[in-house]
Amino acid sequence: MKIIVTGAIGHIGSYLIRDLGVFFPKSNIVMIDNMMTQRFSSLFHLPLSANYSFIEGDVSQMNLKSVFLGADIVIHLAAITDAAGSIDKAEELEANNFKSTLRVAEACIEADASLIALSSTSVYGTQKEQVDENCDDSELQPQSPYATTKLKEEELIASLSKEKGLKAIHCRFGTIFGASQGMRFHTAVNKFCWQAVMNQPISVWSTAYNQKRPYLDLLDASRAIAFIINNNIFDGQIYNILTSNATVKQVVDTIKEFVPNIEIEFVDNRIMNQLSYEVLCERFKSQGFVFSGNMRRGIKETIDLLKHANHK
Repeated sequence: MKIIVTGAIGHIGSYLIRDLGVFFPKSNIVMIDNMMTQRFSSLFHLPLSANYSFIEGDVSQMNLKSVFLGADIVIHLAAITDAAGSIDKAEELEANNFKSTLRVAEACIEADASLIALSSTSVYGTQKEQVDENCDDSELQPQSPYATTKLKEEELIASLSKEKGLKAIHCRFGTIFGASQGMRFHTAVNKFCWQAVMNQPISVWSTAYNQKRPYLDLLDASRAIAFIINNNIFDGQIYNILTSNATVKQVVDTIKEFVPNIEIEFVDNRIMNQLSYEVLCERFKSQGFVFSGNMRRGIKETIDLLKHANHK
């Protein structure tokens, strides 16, 4: 089996490429990344159970035809992902992310490869307490250019699936937490863990403390992708994929189990969402997938790693 992973050195990618070698031994895993973030260590100590090769390149510009030739699966992770940082870069972000997804999808059609495309539960901005993939379009009110572009990419994939026979699935991932070789600390759970261990105040958006949001353990994210491949779930549908819904208060209370003396600092942000909602993922569960990650496990893992760098 030939599996291509774009954005391979990132937070999700650096974890996933290791699991793919275990889940699919003897497979050929082609990793693509533009190395903009220079996380070279993501490529260190890969499993010996699979055949790895790395290509430094930008999927929004490079010739994908020869790379995708003979590919069975393409997992498209490459994207600018900082939602808060995208607020003043809407045109740049859409040009990069949307163009990348379009080129990858077209290359998949030409190579007859199946596509796993990533979206985000941040496309929701609902007034309802609960929401799922069957929600009305009025419940899709993305709060950042990143989320707006993700919604546009979903529409693109759906169109190509219907009109050009693209074999694809679009996964709306919850906010990722958990440790990886290429992890970042710009999203809620990981950022809070960093701040707590480094004796910094935990910076919480002033409207967000009691708001419920969806979160996804890296363990479940990787397992879900392997499950999709093993069960050939390329039906053109959108699937919410998340480990649990939690409030920021619940996240902070869990961190306090491991770092008791933390200070909370409430801050304002231009993309603050005033709404609280719970995202359901029964569609994916109905396929037979069982989520096994949990917030406490991911937080403990991250804090334990950080404490080695800041113990007294």
